[in-house]
Amino acid sequence: MSGGIGSRFWPVSRTNMPKQFLDFFGSGRTLLQSTFDRFASFIDPENIIVVTNELYAKETLRQLPLLDEDNLLLEPVRRNTTPCIAYATYKIKQRCNDAAIFVTPSDHIILDEANFIATAQRALEFVHHNDYLVTLGILATRPEIGYGYIQWSDETIEGFHKVKVFTEKPSLEMAELFVNSGDFLWNSGMFVWNVHTIEHALNTYQPELAELLNPNEAPYSTPNERAFIEQVFPTCPSISIDYGVMEKAKNVLVLPSDFGWADLGTWGSVYEHAPKTSNEKNVTTRGNCFYHEAEGNIVTLTNEKKVAVLQGINDCIVADCGNVLLICKKDQENRIKSFTAEVELKFGKEYI
Repeated sequence: MSGGIGSRFWPVSRTNMPKQFLDFFGSGRTLLQSTFDRFASFIDPENIIVVTNELYAKETLRQLPLLDEDNLLLEPVRRNTTPCIAYATYKIKQRCNDAAIFVTPSDHIILDEANFIATAQRALEFVHHNDYLVTLGILATRPEIGYGYIQWSDETIEGFHKVKVFTEKPSLEMAELFVNSGDFLWNSGMFVWNVHTIEHALNTYQPELAELLNPNEAPYSTPNERAFIEQVFPTCPSISIDYGVMEKAKNVLVLPSDFGWADLGTWGSVYEHAPKTSNEKNVTTRGNCFYHEAEGNIVTLTNEKKVAVLQGINDCIVADCGNVLLICKKDQENRIKSFTAEVELKFGKEYI
């Protein structure tokens, strides 16, 4: 899933070049490329499908030369994750009626890739023979309000735990209770199931969507597919897979996992995982920065030749990109979306 605009990373992530196409850590590979590489290490690239907005077709193919163009599914509008997953599911079913499917966003950090691959293969093997909707859960180590939470049960099936409840992005007070209880996992946003299980779930819990994208009537894998999607996709309900299916289904399991995961959804998550200066704990992801009496900052300068000097500034995000400079306290980054809306309203879309 690679169609988001990464608005929480504004101004570096823009509508015309969102975060999945960016290299945040100077590794030489973007988030999208790193995700593709990770899966291509154990899945044939011809079995990897990327779903993105039609605005990003050219950039996706440029960054992923091993991706077959037939495996690039284009959304004419954004409708959240359930329609995205449904579209890909029906395409996959045509090719392989008994496929096991791994669903992942394109913007995750995985530090222990060997452990991740072993976990993914274990989950794929399990769903190939079992009709469950599986999600990968990460032990909650801090009260993160930007993540969803899963309360797991002690009841297990082959090491996969039954799920008691999903909670999407709780308040700070609730998140603290979850972490202290030890009964909750972070919802990684990665899901594993077989074709028939997810198709049945879509028919049961999202019948309107299933009818709109019905694989028995839709002209998938024909010259008419694009026109069909252009006409039908905008009428699909906009709903996440968590709300649309996972919170409603009774056959949901979670696999507790530990492979150095992070959802790169906020500047704070970049700060947490990036290398820091030894004493002041500052992070410079791009460009050059000198720090004087400044601690706990994260600085990104998309102009590699630009130099920034920070003096007497602590715990801030400093992001300079094109026609926008953002300076914001790290603990206030949840306000970035409102800043973006304010700038767009006053100055126009060219700043967004």
